[in-house]
Amino acid sequence: MSLLNQRLLYHKLFRLVPALNSLRKYSLHSFYSDLIAGLTVAAVAIPQSMAYAAIAGLPVKYGLYTAIVMTAVGALFDSSKQLINGPTNAISIALLSALSPFPEGEKVAIAVFLAMFVGLIQSGITLLRLGDLSRYISHSVIVGFTAGAAVLLVLDQLKNLLGLAGAGGPADHFIKRFWLTITEGGPIHGWTLAIGIGTIVLILCLQWVSRRIRLRIPEFMIVIIVAATIVWAFNLAKISTNGVVVKHGVGVVGEVPSALPSFSIPTVEWNQVHQLSGSALAIAILGLLEAIAMAKAIAGDTGQKLDINQQCLSEGLANLTGSFFHCFPGSGSLTRSSINHHAGAATQWSGVFSAIAVAGFVLLFAPLAMYIPRASLAGILIVSAWRMVDYKKLMYYIRATRFDAGIVLATAFSAVAVSVEFCVMIGTFLSFVFYVPRAAMMHLTELTITPERVIREKMHDDPPCTRMLLFDLEGELFFGSAQNLEKALMRIEHRAADGIRIVVLRLKRVRNPDAVCLDLLENFLKRMEKNGITVFLCGVRQDMFKVLSNIGLLSWFGPDRIFIESAATWSSTLSAVRAAHAMLGNDLCPHCPPAGDTPDESDKWHYMI
Repeated sequence: MSLLNQRLLYHKLFRLVPALNSLRKYSLHSFYSDLIAGLTVAAVAIPQSMAYAAIAGLPVKYGLYTAIVMTAVGALFDSSKQLINGPTNAISIALLSALSPFPEGEKVAIAVFLAMFVGLIQSGITLLRLGDLSRYISHSVIVGFTAGAAVLLVLDQLKNLLGLAGAGGPADHFIKRFWLTITEGGPIHGWTLAIGIGTIVLILCLQWVSRRIRLRIPEFMIVIIVAATIVWAFNLAKISTNGVVVKHGVGVVGEVPSALPSFSIPTVEWNQVHQLSGSALAIAILGLLEAIAMAKAIAGDTGQKLDINQQCLSEGLANLTGSFFHCFPGSGSLTRSSINHHAGAATQWSGVFSAIAVAGFVLLFAPLAMYIPRASLAGILIVSAWRMVDYKKLMYYIRATRFDAGIVLATAFSAVAVSVEFCVMIGTFLSFVFYVPRAAMMHLTELTITPERVIREKMHDDPPCTRMLLFDLEGELFFGSAQNLEKALMRIEHRAADGIRIVVLRLKRVRNPDAVCLDLLENFLKRMEKNGITVFLCGVRQDMFKVLSNIGLLSWFGPDRIFIESAATWSSTLSAVRAAHAMLGNDLCPHCPPAGDTPDESDKWHYMI
């Protein structure tokens, strides 16, 4: 293989696997930052992945498998440097709904197959490059999503911070579960609250020290070690072979099974594929929206440029690969990505280190990991939720326009009132609902010719011309603007009376014509022709001219009445005005400036626009 071919191969490999590309400028400082962030994320991933497996109705070990395999594969292919893939709350709830029709003995196999199904769908979206459509999601949606998700995260962790027992079922709405937990979850537990508040205070103190000494301190990792040591040293939670037996009431992670995932090909009955297709599509789309929204939120803080199709590919490959190692579907994690970012992750390798750390904890440190108090994890998550919101940008979007404020507030509210997985969809839907009417606006401006031969916008005190009208039309000529276009053309028809012989219609600022609006324009021209009024179209760009030719308008309208805007023509509008005055001859209204005395006939009519 030649040197050039080798370089091309390496270039393609680095583009396909962004984590390898990051090694080009990898340093010891980057390694330290990624290692600390990965270890910190792993400490949170262990109890979270077990909890998310339980939400879906699966044994907790499958949550750990997903946190190992999906996190590692996703990190290698992620476009975002800080996004962490794996089991998530939103996907687990959707998975619970998908698995509910199946008997208990089949749920694991169905969940693993769904991971493969979801991965194939997401990979197909990548191949079709449909991930680029996400750029049409307003950034106001991302700002609202971040704010709403932060509120949701804090409310969700209050039970662990206060030592309350969770109430309500997984199928219940979050607000109902939260209310039942607060009202029926029991009294606040003093030891648990003390550990939770102490965790938050210690994090803030370490953060202050870190700023003072200008050295990055792994505050999350330190507080977890301190909290676990306190629980172990003072015997605040007694561990037995059967799990956790509460002595002083402090909830801890509990027993962690020491087994790693093995390779296995997913199996499912083919008659179940049709039954699962709807759920797989929903989970695939929700997973992409969740991951992209979180990646964009982090990128807005770091300034990183994202490759959205690469991000979709990483989600697809993570789910597809995970299905061969007993994993259920996952996505980009809101919680762990936020922790990873604020713990100082420099590259995608923090995700790989997190996956390795989870596997190491499972194999080597299960007896120690079980002492991690849930209240301490809640404190970390609450601090992360506070940090993940850019309050300056949030206020900026709220104050900017009513459009942006409405999108931000609606998305944030729906994250709590509806669900975090659907809030992005709701925000995106509202973006289109608000945007389409604005994009459909058509602006019709009447122009006039002054005695100084200047073409400008007509003022209210300008004398009307009784022979020729000039109009400038601006806007998107798509089906959404059809009603507004029809009103604009009716306005022209209403003005074209009482001796008007010619209408000059400037189309320089109309864009993206479709069949609906072209049909309205053609009917307008035919009506004007029938009424004996000549219409000149000027400012016509090449793409517009081609479309007019395609619909056969030139065959009856005539190319001599269409003035194309091109580099060779200084102004097609001036050319149309010259042609209109040539047709009128001496039949001018009293306000029209007469032709000049220039000997060259082509220079008789010169105007400034």
